[in-house]
Amino acid sequence: MTTVALKPATMAQALTRALRDAMAADPSVHVLGEDVGTLGGVFRVTDGLAAEFGEDRCTDTPLAEAGILGTAVGMAMYGLRPVVEMQFDAFAYPAFEQLISHVARMRNRTRGRMPLPITVRVPYGGGIGGVEHHSDSSEAYYMATPGLHVVTPATVADAYGLLRAAIASDDPVVVLEPKRLYWSKDSWNPEEPQSVEPIGRAAVRRPGRSATLITYGPSVPVCLEAAEAARAEGWDLEVVDLRSLVPFDDETVCASVRRTGRAVVVHESGSFGGPGGEIAARVTERCFHHLEAPVLRVAGFDIPYPPPMLERHHLPGVDRILDAVARLQWEAEN
Repeated sequence: MTTVALKPATMAQALTRALRDAMAADPSVHVLGEDVGTLGGVFRVTDGLAAEFGEDRCTDTPLAEAGILGTAVGMAMYGLRPVVEMQFDAFAYPAFEQLISHVARMRNRTRGRMPLPITVRVPYGGGIGGVEHHSDSSEAYYMATPGLHVVTPATVADAYGLLRAAIASDDPVVVLEPKRLYWSKDSWNPEEPQSVEPIGRAAVRRPGRSATLITYGPSVPVCLEAAEAARAEGWDLEVVDLRSLVPFDDETVCASVRRTGRAVVVHESGSFGGPGGEIAARVTERCFHHLEAPVLRVAGFDIPYPPPMLERHHLPGVDRILDAVARLQWEAEN
């Protein structure tokens, strides 16, 4: 029997390994973005790739996000698999025209004849004390754009597996990488990293019977902490990590809510027009007769992302999650 050697690894290291393995396996995989070459990226995710694969395959670009993504469109049309790094979440906004007008539409525009296998890596979310344009939660914009797949890892293993799956996909995939989890550690086997299920599957991170916390990315560890704290109140909370925002795994989410009868959606993005509204609607439409209470949301406030000294109030924390759980009409059972 082979013993798997597990070692502490960070999410950033897993992402680097995913890029390296993808580039080694397929010469059509190219990495491009600001400072991805010699510097190795501001979060060091591309560290060593230029030295190993050459600057032709790991390319520093000018500070021009629309140009970076437009270049990737041309590369993909000519048979390459570009992996674009947007240095920070809000830096990607100048590239939205390329993303919405071309990346997301090309397969449909050509009636399926021209897929665009582009991976767009976006460091996102708060928790690192970033200044303006360095800590946005922009997932709702990508989710609302037909033609894109959107994934976000919460664990080291998923960081590797989801990025490899994104690069292998023939459709454009936005990989939202939680900045505050880049240095989180898990026990991981770097010698034989595991792939993940096809994009579109959620995971139950913690089983429970009282209510379901539906979440993703940087809010997953917060929800797990809240679920442990909830035991003192007599609540046994299930935590579902979506992993893939588009496609959405209705099967896993609805199976959980039908078991527990109550649900709270937790994310850093704003509440109005945010992912939680879509998720709550889907759950309500599919699980209405199983629900004991309305689906609630715990989200970032509907304001531009605040300065570092205030972000602890903006981000959903354990207390706000438990407050929402307390409002789930428990008196109906008494």
